[in-house]
Amino acid sequence: MEFRSILLGFSLYLVYFVDIVISRHTSSFVRSEWPSTDIPLDSEVFAVPKGYNAPEQVHITQGDYDGKAVVISWVTTSEPGKSEVLYSKEEHKYDRTAQGRYTNYTFYDYTSGYLHHCLVDDLEYDTKYYYKIGTGDSAREFWFQTPPAVDPDAPYAFGIIGDLGQTYNSLSTLQHYMHSGAQSVLFVGDLSYSDRYEHNDGIRWDTWGRFIERSAAYQPWIWTAGNHEIEYRPELGEVATFKPYLHRVTTPYLASKSSSPMWYAVRRASAHIIVLSSYSPFVKYTPQWWWLKGELQQVDRERTPWLIVLMHAPLYNSNEAHYMEGESMRAAFESWFVQYKVDIVFAGHVHAYERSYRISNINYNVTSGNRYPVPDKCAPVYVTVGDGGNQEGLALRFSDPQPDYSAFREASYGHSTLELKNRTHALYHWNRNDDGKQVPTDFVVFHNQYWASNTRRRRLKKNHHSQRRDVFVASL
Repeated sequence: MEFRSILLGFSLYLVYFVDIVISRHTSSFVRSEWPSTDIPLDSEVFAVPKGYNAPEQVHITQGDYDGKAVVISWVTTSEPGKSEVLYSKEEHKYDRTAQGRYTNYTFYDYTSGYLHHCLVDDLEYDTKYYYKIGTGDSAREFWFQTPPAVDPDAPYAFGIIGDLGQTYNSLSTLQHYMHSGAQSVLFVGDLSYSDRYEHNDGIRWDTWGRFIERSAAYQPWIWTAGNHEIEYRPELGEVATFKPYLHRVTTPYLASKSSSPMWYAVRRASAHIIVLSSYSPFVKYTPQWWWLKGELQQVDRERTPWLIVLMHAPLYNSNEAHYMEGESMRAAFESWFVQYKVDIVFAGHVHAYERSYRISNINYNVTSGNRYPVPDKCAPVYVTVGDGGNQEGLALRFSDPQPDYSAFREASYGHSTLELKNRTHALYHWNRNDDGKQVPTDFVVFHNQYWASNTRRRRLKKNHHSQRRDVFVASL
């Protein structure tokens, strides 16, 4: 343990030194293989489970505000069947039951299967649960692990994935992520890319659901909607936005007093996670604006020190693709992100990777102020992870020269992991899919914004010394 402490201390010093001395970096890596080609529909990756009306496309998400519930979702294709989950803490010995509901929808000439959503609540923290759905020979069994109780020093590992799609690169990303050891996915939008097919082919929603089941049936995916989920097609008679997405994906929005499943918040271990919708109204006085204002005010950094925001369109982006598409949301919300000392903002949309320094542009307006982003120790780090592997390909054209606010950028496929170690430090990695092989490429130690305060650090140190004294006295 002593050696580990020394090693971690040295790592923190080294990363701090690198942040100060080494300038921004644009990677010159160029992929040579693995084109953005869709996996064929008859691939084993999309295999339908055996048995009549067997549940498929199984996925779970957090079902409440604090991590003591999950929503289990699945699809049956021949008939509704039972919308019921059997579960227990012992494998194959199911002693509890939860009842769900099902729905379905049509989109032009496509009719979905029966989409089931079942809330399983009153769970114990840090516990492995087994669950079973379906009946007879078609029944299927899975498991999940609940997070530790909400606590400022609760360690937890998140994966971050965006713009995934269902190509060979998507499969590479998902396989690499599943070996990362992360416990939950923060998904920053653009799921199946079904809108890229003729008539927004709903079959591609089904194949994508079967594709991600290998991970999403066993750990929560926290959902964010992207532009490919809008699916507004008036020429096909489809004018309701986000129709397939809202039928297939559930979010615990009511638990955070949101009026829409498109924006919401959850607390998990030592993190407070806020999900925003880039494609729903967010300007002043809209429901999303009012909700975010209230949610930020009630964040308790003493209990959940890590404040993380998810969205789809990045607020800072030095790629020519989707340049400044997040500018209006930046103007609406950036000052709040600085005021409340958000730690990290994760986004997707741009099919490349980029990480910023801690910067802000809150002093600029149309008549005065510095019009360039400036270093700001109270600001979040902005990370774009829109590199999951979709068929549209990579965004290869970064602006030249690289802006001062941009710390690292590369046009490659991959995923990120964020390991919350305690209330003060977290380890962050971006892992490149190097022609099918996982290559750790960008590594940063994040210092928590709230506990970075000198006063709070002194208080924390004093409390630790006091606890050590108490332990010593008790041992005499």
